[in-house]
Amino acid sequence: MVEKRTFTISELAQEFDVTTRSIRFYEDQGLLRPTRRGQTRIFSTKDRVRLKLILRGKRMGFTLAETKELFDLWDETPTGNEKQLLKMLEILTDRRQQLEQQKNDIAQAEMEMDTAEARCREALAELERKKQRRQAATKDGEVVGEG
Repeated sequence: MVEKRTFTISELAQEFDVTTRSIRFYEDQGLLRPTRRGQTRIFSTKDRVRLKLILRGKRMGFTLAETKELFDLWDETPTGNEKQLLKMLEILTDRRQQLEQQKNDIAQAEMEMDTAEARCREALAELERKKQRRQAATKDGEVVGEG
């Protein structure tokens, strides 16, 4: 008989570098379903895989609602189904479009920052030239007006 592996909340938190509070939140959201032994949560291998998928989805920008929807679709059958796969593709397409927009926004922001930086550097150089002219004029005993 194969012994079923279980995990404590602390073990999962340490393994995935998340807080136990985060894991409890995912449980509250219905994403994880540990069994209980008194007050102790006992997480199964399935819960561990789900936590890994939650965190991967989070890195890809999935909302918890989207992740839950995918889990719910998966739970309808032992091996998932076409509906789940189509939903996953829809989410991936949407997320990819969001990332493209973010990349464009970042490129635009970088161009604006480059322009602002160049203007600041030009203004500083002009101030330095004026300062040097004033110092040179003062050395020669002249009085220089602004202009």
